[in-house]
Amino acid sequence: MSEDDFHLFETMRHEPLQGILHQRLHLARLKRSAGRLGFAGADAADAFLSAREPDLPADGPSRLRLSLKRDGTLSLAHAPFTPHPPGTTWRLRIAATRADSRDRLLRHKVSRRGLYEAARAEFTPEDADEVLLLNEAGLPCEGTITSLFLDDGTGILKTPPIGNGLLAGVLRTHLTCTRRARVTRLTLDELKAGRIFMGNSLRGLIPAILVG
Repeated sequence: MSEDDFHLFETMRHEPLQGILHQRLHLARLKRSAGRLGFAGADAADAFLSAREPDLPADGPSRLRLSLKRDGTLSLAHAPFTPHPPGTTWRLRIAATRADSRDRLLRHKVSRRGLYEAARAEFTPEDADEVLLLNEAGLPCEGTITSLFLDDGTGILKTPPIGNGLLAGVLRTHLTCTRRARVTRLTLDELKAGRIFMGNSLRGLIPAILVG
């Protein structure tokens, strides 16, 4: 990918009656990443979205992709979004591809997706609904498009620290800030003993079963 194509992005959900879900958290993450990676224009994202929200479809949910280039250029794409039906459970498999906990770019939502694409390509859609990445130490990190959560029966979900080599997902941030989840180291043995959920701000929390 050329430097001209490299960009930050946020994938969001728009509901006609609610607006953009978790918009404040999405824009806070965009601004934080822009500051750390030297991108201009993030401060204009709020007004940019507000100006375009009236044109979004009013007949159902939409998937939005807000992109920010290094020079400050903002763009917005949208498409219809169909939520998963109630009772959906994902089949989760573990990738041989490993995340590098020293790679700080993994903490930002950027267009360089080679790691996640390689992990996803290890399994067909028929074999896995989502693929779990471990880091070089074998510690669970995240899915290719979702954050990882564990219900161990205590009433508060657990989610791995970003220091493992993962993105600070917006749903993850929302759940930790509202004390419905806490950040802690997880092991594969713990995942196998508890109830797994994968989730993001577009899809919400989805129960998952580790297979294979």
